[in-house]
Amino acid sequence: QVQLVESGGGLVQAGGSLRLSCAASGRTFSSYRMGWFRQAPGKEREFVAAISWSGGSTHYADSVKGRFTISRDNARNTAYLQMSSLKPEDTAVYYCAAQPGGSYYPRSRYDYWGQGTQVTVSS
Repeated sequence: QVQLVESGGGLVQAGGSLRLSCAASGRTFSSYRMGWFRQAPGKEREFVAAISWSGGSTHYADSVKGRFTISRDNARNTAYLQMSSLKPEDTAVYYCAAQPGGSYYPRSRYDYWGQGTQVTVSS
């Protein structure tokens, strides 16, 4: 079992930045690849970014490429999502998730999920 807790969400103006954190507890954090997903009202939960076990490989949705950066600190059992140049369309609940392996993109491949943190970007 892995427990995930997100933090760092909030209200920000368009063009601003936020850093989300995902603190993990339970089984060995470095055994899991980490992903960030988001869900806007009335929409499906969608892939945002993912990172490999060591952090050497990262993947992004086209909509956030160049603006968001995913990272992890295995010594602190924490994953991060640095979000810059935020747009109103980035408004959503952001979830972190963990998987032992497989494709990064489908949410069905992730075994553990946090409770989510709200990000609201005003225009």
